[in-house]
Amino acid sequence: MPEFEQTLGAGALISIAVGAVLLLLLLIIQFRVHAFVALILVSLLTAVAAGIPAGSILTTMTNGFGSTLGGVALLVGLGAMLGRMLEISGGAQALADDLVARFGEKRAPMALGITSLIFGFPIFFDAGLVVMLPVVFTIARRLGGSLLLYGIPVATAFSVMHVFVPPHPGPVAAAELLGADAGLLILAGLAVAVPTWIIAGQLFGTWIGKRIMLPVPESFSAPVPKDDGAHPPSPGLVVALLLLPLLLIFMNTGLDFARAQGWVDKNAAWFQLARTLGATPVALLISVLVASYVLGPMRGRTAIEVERILDSALGPVCSIILITGAGGMFGGVLRASGIGAALSDALSDIGLPVLVAGFLVATALRVAQGSATVALITAAGLIQPAVQAAGYQGLQLSAIVIALASGSVMLSHVNDSGFWLVGRFFGMDVKTTFKTWTVMQTLVGLVGFALASLMFALA
Repeated sequence: MPEFEQTLGAGALISIAVGAVLLLLLLIIQFRVHAFVALILVSLLTAVAAGIPAGSILTTMTNGFGSTLGGVALLVGLGAMLGRMLEISGGAQALADDLVARFGEKRAPMALGITSLIFGFPIFFDAGLVVMLPVVFTIARRLGGSLLLYGIPVATAFSVMHVFVPPHPGPVAAAELLGADAGLLILAGLAVAVPTWIIAGQLFGTWIGKRIMLPVPESFSAPVPKDDGAHPPSPGLVVALLLLPLLLIFMNTGLDFARAQGWVDKNAAWFQLARTLGATPVALLISVLVASYVLGPMRGRTAIEVERILDSALGPVCSIILITGAGGMFGGVLRASGIGAALSDALSDIGLPVLVAGFLVATALRVAQGSATVALITAAGLIQPAVQAAGYQGLQLSAIVIALASGSVMLSHVNDSGFWLVGRFFGMDVKTTFKTWTVMQTLVGLVGFALASLMFALA
């Protein structure tokens, strides 16, 4: 099939994108069309309006859907299973009790956020959020108040670590394109991620949690069997089970560093096997198997009981997985239509400073196609010639990567899979998701860019 070449101008493409988003919001909010159906319909209409050949429309849609599911379905499904085992066994309650006892009830949101910052170092946003949800829901049910008080600090923590700090794919790829030092970027990313989390996660979470009362979704709560209430697993065991996938993923970070230093042969069979074991889906699979045994037969459960517990984890997340995939379909159509490229080309011709231009290009790409990782990597490729020509070094390069990363999380909306993931997990409608998730992500972008600008000026 010949490659599609867009002939429409930038103005027409941007108008199509705006119209598609408005139609999607109208269908979901006004006419109450199910988000999964609405996303498929609007993706189809957008592809037709943008001039994608009829023979390529279905392929474009299914490719966007499939690529998103490939990254999300395994993480969400396995993460939900691990979380369900912890919840049913009483482990989530035990860890929640321990956190509250150590930090106090008033500091429970901060405790959850700090824990998520640590867990979010190597693990992807989707998987980390799913694994922490049972603990978040348990504390929210116990202490009362809006779920947002506890959920926003956790979601923000995983978000800032995912977008600012290697070894996550976005900052790693951008650092390679721009020639930034990975070790220095980790330190600079942490220096930006922590204060950004305090403002966008802790402070905003407290503020919005007092204004929007959001209950814990009933579909994600399950009664804990009576025999587990008397003998729950220890908080230390729960932390060990949560850390297991993180340690396996960290192993990949060490292997990549060893490969970069030339200490190991990347083609060696043992190296490839170790890299596979440290891949996030495999690490979660191993953790589910370990948790199924430690919290199952070792605690007197039969194999049939464990199988039923794991099966019960998948029902509530099936809708989330499908809607997230449909959001990826919409983003894939926007990418294939050339809308993102039209926006970035228009901004790159304005002649702004590299730091500002990179931030705006990444923001435009994020708004146009949804994926933060795609926006960050694409923006890095677009400004790479300008960065190399200017001869930036050291901390300045790290600041530029962080500025691009900040733009890549701005203004999350209906074409972002994270928008649907968080909205559905927290039981929020589209309006509430805009008021909470979208505002939080934009705060992350603005605060991150301000700190990156300061870092660049002081470097």
